[in-house]
Amino acid sequence: MNKTNKYGIPLWRKYILSVQEASEYFHIGYKKLRKLIDEHPEEEFILWNGTRPQIKRKLFEQYIDEKLTAI
Repeated sequence: MNKTNKYGIPLWRKYILSVQEASEYFHIGYKKLRKLIDEHPEEEFILWNGTRPQIKRKLFEQYIDEKLTAI
């Protein structure tokens, strides 16, 4: 995965991902990821920037490993 942002930082090195970046990185549909955020707005992996959610990459990886069996 060689995706980088406009600053040249690869997604796998970023601490915080936008919902679109997280969708691409984790191979989860954008709508499905938004639904997960809407259903669990208080989860640790979500960082709210005003009304815009952002995904804490490592915490979301842990969440997937521990709590999700299917998406």
